[in-house]
Amino acid sequence: MTGFGLDDLPIRDDLRGRSPYGAPQLAVPVALNTNENPYPPSGRLAEALAREVSAVAAGLNRYPDRDATRLRAALADYLGHGLGVDRVWAANGSNEVLQQILQVFGGPGRTAMGFEPSYSMHPILARAANTDWVSVPRTADFAVDPETAAGAIAEHRPSVVFLTSPNNPTGTALPLEVIEEVLRVAPGVVVVDEAYAEFRREGTPSALTLLPEHPRLIVSRTMSKAFAMAGARLGYLAAHPAVVDALQLVRLPYHLSAVSQVVAATALDFADELLGAVKRLREERDSLVEWLREHGFTVADSDANFVMFGEFADRTAVWQGMLDRGVLIRETGPPGWLRVTIGTTEEMSAFRASLLQVTAGQAGHQSA
Repeated sequence: MTGFGLDDLPIRDDLRGRSPYGAPQLAVPVALNTNENPYPPSGRLAEALAREVSAVAAGLNRYPDRDATRLRAALADYLGHGLGVDRVWAANGSNEVLQQILQVFGGPGRTAMGFEPSYSMHPILARAANTDWVSVPRTADFAVDPETAAGAIAEHRPSVVFLTSPNNPTGTALPLEVIEEVLRVAPGVVVVDEAYAEFRREGTPSALTLLPEHPRLIVSRTMSKAFAMAGARLGYLAAHPAVVDALQLVRLPYHLSAVSQVVAATALDFADELLGAVKRLREERDSLVEWLREHGFTVADSDANFVMFGEFADRTAVWQGMLDRGVLIRETGPPGWLRVTIGTTEEMSAFRASLLQVTAGQAGHQSA
C-alpha cells in the first residue's frame, strides 16, 4: 500500500515526531565520526577469537549461559577494585545496560536527569522507557556545577541521574567530588557512564573507587572503544549486588549469545595488548589538541578518544567541506562545534590537511 507511513500506525503518542539515534555511515577514505578504535584486532587475537568461536559453534543448538558467569568474572577481574562476579552485569552494548537500568528504576511517573550537552542516547532511552527527561545545562567549560546539580535534583527528585565521565561529545571528565555531591543528594540511582574511561589522562580517577560507600551508584563501561570490539556489542556495569539482582527482573532470557560471551572473554585475555593501542591514541589525541590550539581553534579538554573543537559560524559548511575531501567527522555538540574521533597517524594527517584547506583564508576560529 503506497502512502502508508508512521502516522498511520498506532505508535505511542510520546514517540510521534521523534527521530532515531544515528550517525552517518558513509563510504569515505577517513571515517572519524563514531569514536571507534581505529586499530583492528591483531592477527594473534583474531586467531584466538576464531578458535574460541569455532569451539562454541559446535554447541549453538543449546542456549548460552544465561548469567554469563565466566564473562562477568573476567570483567570483574579486569576492573579490579575488589569486585566479584555478583557486582558485575553485562549486556549487548552499554546501551542495553542503560536501557535495563531505566526499565528497572524509571517508568511512568518517574524522572531521569542528565547534564547536557552529553550522550544523546540517554534521553532517547529514558523516553522509550516512559520516563520523563530533565536536562540540566553544563557550565561554559562543559563542567557540572555541584550547586546547580543539587538544586535541580532537589526540585525534580529524579529516580535516575546520569553523569557521563569522560563526557560525550565534549570529552570532559568529572572530579570525584562532583560525583560524590550528586550521590549525596540524589534520591534514586546515579549512573556514571564511563564508556571512554580507559582514555583518561594520567591521574584522572574512576567512579569505581566510590562503589564501596555508595550502594546506589552504577558505573557503566563498554568494550566498543578501548577494546576495539564495537562490532561485538558488549557493555557492562559495576554496582552493588542488589542492583545486579534488580536488573535481572527485566533482562531478556539468554540475552547474551554464546558467541558474544566468548568473544568478549577472549578479548579480555588480550587486555594488555589492546590497551597498548589506547596509549597510542591518547598520545595522538594530546598532540591533536595542541595542534588545533596552535592553529587558532577553540578546543575542549579531552579525556576520551575524540576531540571537540570550534567555534564556527557555519559548522555544517566545515563538516561538508571535510566530507568533500574524504574525511567524515561528526556535527554534534553545542552550536558552532564539531567532534573528531582520534584515528591512526595517517588518518589524523588527512584530517589536519583537510581542515586547513576548508578553513583557508578564514580565522582559525570564527565567532559562532
